[in-house]
Amino acid sequence: MSDWFTPYEVLKMITYDNAQLLALSGKRNPYNEGKLGVIEEGAYADMILVDSNPLKNINVMVDYDKNFVLIIKNGVIYKNTIK
Repeated sequence: MSDWFTPYEVLKMITYDNAQLLALSGKRNPYNEGKLGVIEEGAYADMILVDSNPLKNINVMVDYDKNFVLIIKNGVIYKNTIK
């Protein structure tokens, strides 16, 4: 994807844009109690903290074992290597 899109566009597509597509699935959408693709009160939001700037180099997302230092899903911390 990085051959055709900027890092910002890639990140937007895999987060916000996919959330908007899922929201269009109607009754099949398992997340109908809150918004998707945004970080705000009452929204469904997972969070990943990356030890680099993916807006400058999107390839840091490829080596997630090394570069993802914090992973939160459904309010549960799955990985935390922040020092």
